[in-house]
Amino acid sequence: MTDPILSLKDASLSLNGNAGRVDILKDITLNVAKGETLGMIGPSGSGKSSLLMLMGGLEQATKGTIRALGHDLTAMDEDALARFRRDHMGVVFQSFHLIPTMTALENVATPLELAGAPDAFDRALAELETVGLGYRAGHYPAQLSGGEQQRVALARASAPRPDILLADEPTGNLDEANGAVIMDLLFGLRDRNGATLVLVTHASELAARCDRIVRLRDGYIATDSLQKAAE
Repeated sequence: MTDPILSLKDASLSLNGNAGRVDILKDITLNVAKGETLGMIGPSGSGKSSLLMLMGGLEQATKGTIRALGHDLTAMDEDALARFRRDHMGVVFQSFHLIPTMTALENVATPLELAGAPDAFDRALAELETVGLGYRAGHYPAQLSGGEQQRVALARASAPRPDILLADEPTGNLDEANGAVIMDLLFGLRDRNGATLVLVTHASELAARCDRIVRLRDGYIATDSLQKAAE
């Protein structure tokens, strides 16, 4: 692979808990190409969400290196990592993580404002319209259904046009119908923005739409395989 957009070499993550040291990830070496859609699957506790957090600089590796767009994330402090995510990454979580005191429009506009975009609210409204929620722009998260909240979260992650889009179980808290809507929107936003997508999921139908599947087990990569992209 030439010039991967994400590159991990011998990356490990260990945490100290009440029961002592726990090795979450062990010597992960993985490259992700620009424009690729990578699905990460595995049983609960296998380390897939932790690996996604390392890729986003939301957890710091205990050892090894993690590079994104040629930048060494393991050499950055928290402020530098926050700026890097702001400028280059979008992150979608299972639990939405919307700011409850802000409207849908304000939630989507916030990362654009932090990046200094002069048209933050216009772009935020356009992004909400893209996910079918322009008419809900003035509503607060508590006034939205779970599916609507996740659509707002997708709009927020996509609005800055990130190079890398990270999604951790984006359909995990949704019923089948809403999960299908989120899947279509997620891949539609990826196609529209040309982002590299890394996706943690337990949903086989969502994994099947990825270009490549990495299966984790006990903190290791068990298998890494290409598959035919869904039509």
